[in-house]
Amino acid sequence: MSIGLSEQEILRREALQQLRQLGIEPYPAASYNVNVTARDIKENYERDKTSYKNISFAGRIMTRRIMGSASFAELQDSTGRIQVYIKRDDICPGEDKTFYNTVFKKLLDIGDYVGVKGFVFTTQTGEISVHVTELTLLAKSLKPLPVVKRDEQGNIFDGFTDPELRYRQRYVDLTVNPELKQIFINRSKVINTMRNYFDSQGWMEVETPILQPIHGGAAARPFKTHHNTLDMPLYLRIANELYLKRLIVAGFDGVYEFGKMFRNEGMDRTHNPEFTSMEIYVAYKDYIWMMSMVEECLEKIALAIHGTSVVKVGERQIDFAGPYEKLSMFESIQKYTGVDVSQMDEPMLRQVCRDLDIEVDKSMGKGKLVDEIFSAKVEANLIQPTFITDYPVEMTPLAKKHRSIEGLVERFEIFVNGKEIGNAYSELNDPIDQRGRFEDQLALADRGDEEAMAMDEDFLRALEYGMPPTSGLGFGIDRLVMLMTNQSTIQEVLFFPQMRPEKRLKVASVDDFVAIGVPVEWVPVLLKMGFNTIEELKAGNPNKVFNDLGGMRKKLKLEITMPSKEEVMLWFE
Repeated sequence: MSIGLSEQEILRREALQQLRQLGIEPYPAASYNVNVTARDIKENYERDKTSYKNISFAGRIMTRRIMGSASFAELQDSTGRIQVYIKRDDICPGEDKTFYNTVFKKLLDIGDYVGVKGFVFTTQTGEISVHVTELTLLAKSLKPLPVVKRDEQGNIFDGFTDPELRYRQRYVDLTVNPELKQIFINRSKVINTMRNYFDSQGWMEVETPILQPIHGGAAARPFKTHHNTLDMPLYLRIANELYLKRLIVAGFDGVYEFGKMFRNEGMDRTHNPEFTSMEIYVAYKDYIWMMSMVEECLEKIALAIHGTSVVKVGERQIDFAGPYEKLSMFESIQKYTGVDVSQMDEPMLRQVCRDLDIEVDKSMGKGKLVDEIFSAKVEANLIQPTFITDYPVEMTPLAKKHRSIEGLVERFEIFVNGKEIGNAYSELNDPIDQRGRFEDQLALADRGDEEAMAMDEDFLRALEYGMPPTSGLGFGIDRLVMLMTNQSTIQEVLFFPQMRPEKRLKVASVDDFVAIGVPVEWVPVLLKMGFNTIEELKAGNPNKVFNDLGGMRKKLKLEITMPSKEEVMLWFE
C-alpha cells in the first residue's frame, strides 16, 4: 500500500494496473486526431447536421451516468462540455464486452481524458449529444477532481473556491471552474489589441535583457543573483526602459516590448513580485502626444473586449472614451487635501505629512514625501481615467525638465479606479542633465533609499551619441487586465501568482512508529487513518484504534497479520 494516498488514489492506481493487464496503455504515445469542439457542435449542429456524421472529439470525463448496457457522460474540452451517449454493443461490436463492462464502467473515472468517434444527434429531451462508436483512453487521472455541485440551472452552490488552493493548483481551478478561462482569454485580447495597434503605427516589437548588470529604469528594489562564469552580480530587471531608449539612439523610430519585470517588494491585491509590463518609446514625440495615444489605445482595448468603451469595475462604470481629466501633481494634492505643497522644502513637507498622519522615514527626500502625500490622500479619488501630470524633478530621474515650470518634469501617470496603470515621460535626452540626476539618486541611496537608481555609465554614453526627442510609456498589463475583466486582485489575472511555501503536514517517520512497538507494515495504515505523529496516535482511544485497524484491514484487503489488542495497548504507554 502507498503511504499518504487516499482511498480514491489507491483505487485509481489499481485501475491503472488492471488496464495495462488488459493490454490498454493508459498514456498512449500516438496522436489523436480531433476534428470538432464542444462549442462547434453546440453552435452549428442544428443548421448543418450533415457535417457531424463522422466526428472525432477528445476531452476530460466530468460526469457519468451508468445505465446497464448504455450510459451517458459529459466530456469537457477547452471550449466547453458536450454530452456523449455510449452503448455497449456499439463500442464492443463482437462477443467480448469487456471494454464496456469492465473498462468503461469500472476502470475509467471522472477526470480521465478520452477520445471518442461517432456522430452527433439530439436526444429525446432535446440535448445535442455525441453517439459514440469508438472510445479511446488518452490519459488516466490518478487524483480525483474536486466535486463542484450545480443546480438544474447550472448555478454553482458548492464550488472549488478556496483562493489558496485555486492559485496553487491553477490546473485544477480552470478544470472545475472553466468559466474563469475567459479572464485569461481577455488578457490575451488586451495584449493582442495593443500589439496590433502599435504594429499598425509602424512601431517594432523588440526584446531586451532580463538579466542586467545594473538595475535601472525605475525606482524599485531588485532581485540579485550571481553569474558563475563571469563571476559577477546580475539583477533581474525592474524595467526595460534604458535598453529600449538605447534602441531609439540606434535609429529606430518606435520600439515596444511586452515583458516580465521583477521587483523585490511586498505582495498584496495589486502587487506580485513578477509582473508583466509593456513599455513603448516613440521618437520625435512628447508626453502631450502620448496622452492622446493612451486615450485611443485604451478605448480600443475596451471595445475589443466589451464592444463598448464603458466597462463595469466593481459597482462602478468606467468610461475609457477620451478625453480624460488632467490634473498636475500639485493641483491634485491641493484639490483633495486643501494644501498647496508646490513651493515647500523638505522640512515643510515633513510637517505636512505629520499633520495628515502620513508615516514617513528619514531616507525620504522631497520627491518621496510628495509621492507619499499623493498616494495617501489623492489616488483613491481618481476613479474615472485621469492623467496626473507635471511631477517634481526629484521624483523622476529619467524625465525631461518641464518646458515652462521650474522644478517639474514632463511626466504623467494614468489612474483608473484609484490605481495607477501607466507612466509616461517626455524622455530626458540631455546626457549632462541625466548624469546629474543619477548622482542625486546615488545621494538618496547613501541615505538608505533601497529603491534609488544606480549609475548606468553605458546608458549615459549612449545619450552622448545623441537621442532624438522621445516620449516613452510603461503600462502595467496585470492591473489593466484587472480593470478590463472586473477583478479585484492581481492573483486572479495571473495563471501562476507567487505563493508562500506550501505548508507541509508534519508526519512522523516510520522509525518513530516502530520505536513505540508498531509493526512496520502497519505504519501506512495508521497514517491513512489520520495519525501523522506519535502525539496524535497517543491522544486517540486505544480500543477504537484497535477496532479501526481491523476495519481498514478488511476495507483495503490487506494480507498482513492483525496485531493483538494487547499489542496495540502497548503503543499508548
